[in-house]
Amino acid sequence: MPRVNTVLGPIPTEELGLVAVHEHIGYGMPGSELDTKWWKTPEQRYEETVPKLRRFHEYGGGTFVDATGICNGRDVDYYRSLSAKTGVHIVASTGFVGGDTALPFFARASVDYLAGHFVHEITAGIGGTGGRAGVIKVGVSRGGRMTDLDKRIYRAAARAALTTGVPVLTHLAIDAENAIAIFEAEGLPLDRVLFGHVDDGVNADKTRDTWIAEQGGRVGFDTFGYETELEDPPFWARPRKERLEHFLRFIGQGHLGKVLASADANCSPLGWPGVKGHTVNYIFEDLIPDLRAAGLDEAAIHTIFVGNPADFLTIQN
Repeated sequence: MPRVNTVLGPIPTEELGLVAVHEHIGYGMPGSELDTKWWKTPEQRYEETVPKLRRFHEYGGGTFVDATGICNGRDVDYYRSLSAKTGVHIVASTGFVGGDTALPFFARASVDYLAGHFVHEITAGIGGTGGRAGVIKVGVSRGGRMTDLDKRIYRAAARAALTTGVPVLTHLAIDAENAIAIFEAEGLPLDRVLFGHVDDGVNADKTRDTWIAEQGGRVGFDTFGYETELEDPPFWARPRKERLEHFLRFIGQGHLGKVLASADANCSPLGWPGVKGHTVNYIFEDLIPDLRAAGLDEAAIHTIFVGNPADFLTIQN
């Protein structure tokens, strides 16, 4: 039976429902838990997070993919509690947002060690939580080109994906040529990789989204809601209309079967203030209505938020 790893155990793929494929329960840089300026109690984080996940579930959301890697605030026991409380399936990640977020112990590790660690978190569980990772996170470090450490992590992720059958999710889709070369050298089919953040305001014009799709990769438009129209927009914001037109243009080029969408929002940011007014529920409150208003039919919307992510997240082995 096709299945997906969630923090409460594997579930049949057909139970995923509508998927927010690139989100965060709480994301912070390594050491953010020591920053008393932005520190929150567990109770405060819980109070911020539960209403957002409950609203997501009430809107019809089924699955929340937490794309927070190792060293960035991942807390699987907490995720398990949230999932049980709200009824939302939560998929946790192994891997790293980028080499620049890997603490020295991991930064010095070999490809074989990293691959083995990822496999363990997917098959045995993360720490002693019993929760297994359902996706492998990789990313390009700041600077726009993959570092040697990034390349080791990508290679390890490819090997772990082949061993376990779970997919790979990238932070940024820049320097895709190097990434694809590694995945192809390791024999990982590119439909097992979602190249994320092709739509953000910093890197959109440097990302070869159509080329990635033509090579066989999946493409993530997953910073919806980070808009220049916000009261205090982040540096990666982009005009709402511009991002939507980019998304529709990509679909119109024949890539509906390759595209996934999300909001990359933080339920309760760690060590930074976050972006006021932006939540995972942008998907229901703004994005899906925008897509309908633009003439996208219900079958296409179902493909983007249900069919494509189900195919991507299903364990393939």
